[in-house]
Amino acid sequence: MKMIPGRGERYAWRLRRFVNEVTVYPVSCERLAAGRSDEEWLEAVLRGGARIVQLRDKVSSDKRLLAKARYFRQRTLDAGALFLVNDRVDVALLADADGVHVGQQDLPPGEIARLAPDLLIGISCNSEEQARRLGRQELEGIAAFSYFNIGPLFPTRTKEGLAEFLGPEAVGRFSSNLSSPFTVMGGIKLEHIPQLFALGARRIALVTALSQAPDIAAETARWVQAIAMARRGLHE
Repeated sequence: MKMIPGRGERYAWRLRRFVNEVTVYPVSCERLAAGRSDEEWLEAVLRGGARIVQLRDKVSSDKRLLAKARYFRQRTLDAGALFLVNDRVDVALLADADGVHVGQQDLPPGEIARLAPDLLIGISCNSEEQARRLGRQELEGIAAFSYFNIGPLFPTRTKEGLAEFLGPEAVGRFSSNLSSPFTVMGGIKLEHIPQLFALGARRIALVTALSQAPDIAAETARWVQAIAMARRGLHE
């Protein structure tokens, strides 16, 4: 992927960590966390071994969101984990986050990279046409995103109003268009891991699988271990 002018060692270090360390990718959702706050959720997923977290909060005031992001930043630094903010580039910068994750209707990755060259930039990919478009950007050397997300694969409570889901086969179809690292998400269960790994997935983003668990830390650890076992199986 072509480096955007101004991207340097800090960006490269963050990207290496994303590629080499991330397996489980927890995404917060306070309204689906059984009464637990985002801060409580964060402490639990970090105890469970998460190497990255994404703060996804579309309802808090800007002041509250920034305070929460700064708390996430400090605790992820303490734990040696990466920290990304959903949608809000301004909050990501003010909190010194490692990156931002955006959707297709948010600020384009190229614009974000010009403003914040050190940030990792993730982008959601919800259709084959979007995957082909991102692939063309790679071929043309203008791709500014760091990774992309494929989903939702299965029915999920975090995407209300959706009647259609991509299915696991989308992993191979979408990723064949691109060389960048990617995550998968959307209704994924532990039993899906072997199938998804056979299709090429290596990093699984989770919302309710963790936030709805009675013991979030223990559930995070289960996912970390299951994905580690699947990765080891690829090399045996």
